[in-house]
Amino acid sequence: MTEVRWLEEPRGQGTCWGVPWPRGTVAPGTPFALADGTPLQSWITATWPDGSVKWSAHAIGPQELPAESYDVVPGRQPAVPASPVQVVRDGDEVRVSTGPVTWRLNRPNLITAIEYDGRAVARDVRLISLRRDSPDEGGSIVQTQTTAQVERITVEQEGPVRAVVRLEGRHGDWLPFSVRLVFYAGAPDVRIMHSFVWDGDAGQDFLAGLGLAADVVLRDEPHNRHVRLAGLEGFLTEAVRGLTGLRIDPGVDVRRAQVTGRPVADPGVGSRLRFIPTWNDYTLDQTTADGFSLRKRTAPGHAWVTIPAGTRSPGYGYVGDGQGGLGFGLRDFWKLHPTRLDIRGAATDLATATVWMWSPSAPPMDLRCWHDGMGQDTFEDQLEGLEITYEDYEPGFGDPRGIARTHELTLRAHAATPATDELAEHATMLNSPGLLTASPEWLLAANVFGVWGLPDPEHQEIENRLDFLFDFYVRQQEQRRWYGFWDYGDVMHTYDPDRHTWRYDVGGYAWDNSELSPDLWLWYQFLRTGRADVFRFAEAMTRHTGEVDVYHLGQWRGLGSRHNVQHWGCSCKQLRISNAAYRRIYYYLTADERTGDLLDELTTPEHTFLAIDPLRKVRTDVYTPDPGALSVGLGADWGALAAAWLTRWERYGDERARDRLLGTMADIAAMPRGFLTGQARMDLATGRFDTSVDAISVSHLSAVFGLPEIVAELIDLVEVDGFERVWLDYCRLYLATPEEQAAEVGHPLQGISLIQAHSRLAAYAAARTGDERLMRLAWRKFQLDEGDQLNRNALQRETNWRLTTITGPGVLMPVDEAAFISTNDAAQYALAAIQLLAHPHPHLPPLTDPS
Repeated sequence: MTEVRWLEEPRGQGTCWGVPWPRGTVAPGTPFALADGTPLQSWITATWPDGSVKWSAHAIGPQELPAESYDVVPGRQPAVPASPVQVVRDGDEVRVSTGPVTWRLNRPNLITAIEYDGRAVARDVRLISLRRDSPDEGGSIVQTQTTAQVERITVEQEGPVRAVVRLEGRHGDWLPFSVRLVFYAGAPDVRIMHSFVWDGDAGQDFLAGLGLAADVVLRDEPHNRHVRLAGLEGFLTEAVRGLTGLRIDPGVDVRRAQVTGRPVADPGVGSRLRFIPTWNDYTLDQTTADGFSLRKRTAPGHAWVTIPAGTRSPGYGYVGDGQGGLGFGLRDFWKLHPTRLDIRGAATDLATATVWMWSPSAPPMDLRCWHDGMGQDTFEDQLEGLEITYEDYEPGFGDPRGIARTHELTLRAHAATPATDELAEHATMLNSPGLLTASPEWLLAANVFGVWGLPDPEHQEIENRLDFLFDFYVRQQEQRRWYGFWDYGDVMHTYDPDRHTWRYDVGGYAWDNSELSPDLWLWYQFLRTGRADVFRFAEAMTRHTGEVDVYHLGQWRGLGSRHNVQHWGCSCKQLRISNAAYRRIYYYLTADERTGDLLDELTTPEHTFLAIDPLRKVRTDVYTPDPGALSVGLGADWGALAAAWLTRWERYGDERARDRLLGTMADIAAMPRGFLTGQARMDLATGRFDTSVDAISVSHLSAVFGLPEIVAELIDLVEVDGFERVWLDYCRLYLATPEEQAAEVGHPLQGISLIQAHSRLAAYAAARTGDERLMRLAWRKFQLDEGDQLNRNALQRETNWRLTTITGPGVLMPVDEAAFISTNDAAQYALAAIQLLAHPHPHLPPLTDPS
């Protein structure tokens, strides 16, 4: 049995979460229940090599009074909801009933009808898009509107607590999409996960609008029809025909009833009712992270009337009457700007509510390359350019074709217009959806995700620095406005203290794109602390880096793009960025199906090495990707392969993935130099390495893209003869003295850098072997030695590890600066700290002792 608690406050909505189990403790086929009898639906998301359950996923429906915590009990049959969610296939139609609400799904739209107690609430829920042939830079513009077509409907889960239906299709002749509709027993709402892949021509295709629309049935008189649009703290609260503020007062009872959404039988104004205008159309337009505008009009062809504007809308709205209505919204609405909420036709019998994921008011989406290449037509010139702006440019490689974005939306059926406090709770649940989590203590005891431990009060100064780094990036996200459709979730790479800004416009110093594993830093910090704010920050990064920074179709499918001014701009397309290690923690904690899709895209990750040679610009040998002899680095490359194979094996029991994982582990162990070999040739047909090469090639980047974390998992998970030995050799020798290196391998190792980052490797080897001298070396390299900014600043506590507030005419707005921090250093400092603190470390010197 294990206890799970709410990540934030208890939420009265259906939710899904994951729980790990120690190896051998839960047999396959074991049922799960909640100790208090709450109905539960469960499934397995990962198994240990012995077949026992490693991760289980669970779902509960909405609770009127949710408990503060629940106990998940293996071996007990679960309770079933009094009214289970029902999924019925009737010809081409899929009908889902969640209690009072029935959802009818049929092609070509997403949902053909929504009924509450048999009464029609809404119909024709559909995806729409606007496409232009010009970015609106002058000249003629051709714009076309398309209603997306659903081509396939697949029922993935069908109750009794939770049902999931996947719909796939295209936005006309471009933009393939997948949508998951998630239903819970007793819930009047549906969670909508919309993912689309960009497959247009960036030079001539410009997305001018992307939305989800639904037609809402209206029956009552206009004064009993209601519109609600969420502002920063409350709602625009209006009737289609207002009865307040009139020259003739209809009476306090009438006014109060209308404002609260209750029916008004007699408007109290007699025949003059016909002279009160009806407001047909409403728009809330979130053009930036800092402001939204509101407007309404009586009918098309008439002027818009402006409504007082606001700053950040939670992105939730409602339209309906006393006989039914529809709530609708988009999660992270203002963070994903430009976004918009529309209500059209509210004065007619059929209003249309539209949630725009890209607002038609904004300039069309322009994904063309941000510069003209500046003459970098040859590898020689590109390498020269790399030396000045750190951008790895190559003509044609800044192509967005294949990148993706996922949005989370909601629709909620109502029997009548709800109170605004109820709508406010719905908006809160949309933006902070309920999630149950096991405690850090339980996660640690389950022995998942390798080397990490709970916060260590004996080293509070390091814990304070870990908090400082995380809080700093949260602050930077807000102050630097790291928001927007394509940008939200990422952070910047390097700072420019001269301009008091991050290097957003300098080649490879701009968006980070998972460089040196900030994703892993955030997830390990959450595992050990259970902090909700850390989880939400890591969640947004995982959504972004898994979608925007990775190609999901086309020639680079399965690869990601290195850091750049544009997320897809770099010519370095590698598996280290699409790394399964950056997604799997979120997947197992949440059982999120979309993240599962991203992991499924890496079913055969080794095939990506046929697409492009990562070392093509710096090779001294003659090489073209060959299925019989693919060049694979044993660091960042193999680490990403291993993460993908491991995840595939534990999720599906995939024997092919298992054999390639264990086989390559054995091959690395058989190489004369083990991990020090640096590179090896793989036969794609067998998935095995050529073990005959006897060479040494060390890169400072090999162990900073998840390799140490995955290897630690593997060593705990399986026993492959010699594998641990060659990994410990690498860990020992990387930070050894040149004399010690030469004594073992014949000459000092070249390419040693990122000293602080690699301290965790030495600490790992020390912990496995009991070598106290090596552990002391690891701590010294982490705390005091040369080579890393965060290291050098460790001795200057009075002036560093603090924020400096910059104000005045030299900055756009006041900002807090920590010029000594780069994301590379922050991520690797944090991972090193977390892992060193997890090892036994007796008699360590204090932080300020340079000896």
